[in-house]
Order: sequence, then structure tokens, then C-alpha cells
Amino acid sequence: MAGSPTARRRRLSIELKKLREANALTCAQVGSALDWSGSKVNRMETGSGRVQPSDIDALCRFYETGDELREFLKSLARQAKTRGWWQEHGSGVPQWFSIYIGLEQEASTFRQYQCELLPGLMQTPAYACELHKTGAHLPAQDIDRAVRVRMERQAMLTRPEAPDAWFVVNEGSLRNVIGERALMREQLERILESSELPSVTLQVLPFDSGTYPATGSFTMLGFPDQEDPDIVYRDGITDAVYLEGEHHVREYTRAFDGLRAAALSPQRSAELIKSILKEYAR
Repeated sequence: MAGSPTARRRRLSIELKKLREANALTCAQVGSALDWSGSKVNRMETGSGRVQPSDIDALCRFYETGDELREFLKSLARQAKTRGWWQEHGSGVPQWFSIYIGLEQEASTFRQYQCELLPGLMQTPAYACELHKTGAHLPAQDIDRAVRVRMERQAMLTRPEAPDAWFVVNEGSLRNVIGERALMREQLERILESSELPSVTLQVLPFDSGTYPATGSFTMLGFPDQEDPDIVYRDGITDAVYLEGEHHVREYTRAFDGLRAAALSPQRSAELIKSILKEYAR
């Protein structure tokens, strides 16, 4: 896989910031030396502005880097300007969610807790369609696009380099009837099918699990290169929050470990899902 442009842009930002900090300079000092504004340097380091190969050349001359690093950074800058497959769906993918998909496609580890709805990477088209109809008030064509994007995202669980994916779902998400009961039967069958993938571990947090360390759904993404720090992602109705600091990652990792400990084992989780599936078949 060539790599997600979002992930490449993030990696480029990280590398540029490391170079500046290694030289003990501020953004304003770098900008002044190159006849740029300090805000331009800051935008390059936060990924909020495009970085041109000519900018990389100027920075590498200023920082006196080697040719190999300069060419690596220029390659990242070129890849960061490409469009991801999901961006071809236009308004079916909001900008704030497009960023997440780009990071998700590059992840090597995936940890997700869902307290109300079933994981998007395990949803059927019918289930996903019902959610989009009631949630975002999108035009019909954008709902179709959004559902197609969600289905295409699911390919990440079956590709040869699939991430190590671990899901914890609250029992309520299995019993919350979305659409008709026939739709839910199909959806639970899909959940069972997905849980058998080699890359996937699924646990159910039962109603009688007692207290547990989470107050809402969240996703943690880890990346193959150690230079790329883990990210915690939480979304809302119109936006999303990305948390990268060591403190945030550590606390959410602790919370997820607590959820895994409180949840049923994968085998018992599958048994519970099968028992709920029988209820929908009545």
C-alpha cells in the first residue's frame, strides 16, 4: 500500500518539528532566517498547511541535513498532496472524518470501545444506512456515498497486512434495535462473521459487568513506525477530537485494558451474541 496521504502529512509534520527542536529554534526564528512568517513554519509542523518540495529544500539547507533525509521529506510532501480513495466520494465524507479515515487506513493496531452502536468496521450496508438516515440528515445520494465508504473501509480487516484489531462492545449495542428485527439478525450474523477474522478480537461488555473505566465510545490507533505516536479518536455529531499526548494515550490505554478485563472472553462473547441472535429470530 502506497500509504495514506493523511498519515504522510502527519509524519512530515512530526519530522519537521523534530528538526527545529533539535536545533533549539522557535518557529519565529526559523521563519525569520528563511524570510517566512513564523506562522508558516507552525502550519507546516501542525499539518494545517501544504508543504511544497521547495519548502523542504529550503528547510534542509537551513538545518544542514543530509541528502537522504531531504529526499525522504520531499517524498512525504509529494505523497501528502495526493487524494485518498475516500475523498473521491465528496460530500459523503465530512472533512473532519476524512482525516480519521486517512489515519485508520495506515494503522497497525486498532482498539475500539463502542457503548451504543456496533463498530462501523463490522456494520452491514442496511445497518449503516439506517444510522445515516437518522443521524446526519444527509441527502439520499450522500447517504449512499457514506455507506459505500464505510463498506470500503472494512476491507482493512481482511487485507494481508490487516491491523491487529480489538473491539469491546457494550451489550446494549447488540440489543439496541436499529431498523427492523430482520436487519438486526443480519447485523448480528455479520458481527459473528467478522469476529472470526484472524486479525480481529471481539469482546462483549455485559450488563452485569459492574463499573468499568469509560464514559463513551473511543478508538485508539497505533502505527507501524515508532516515530508516529498513537492517537485517541473520539467523534461527535459535527466534529471530532484527536488526542496525541502521552498522558491521554496512557490513560485511554489503561481504560481499554480495564474494559477488556471486565468484558466476557471472546468465546463467551460469541455465545452471548448467538443467544441474542436467537431472540431476534423469534
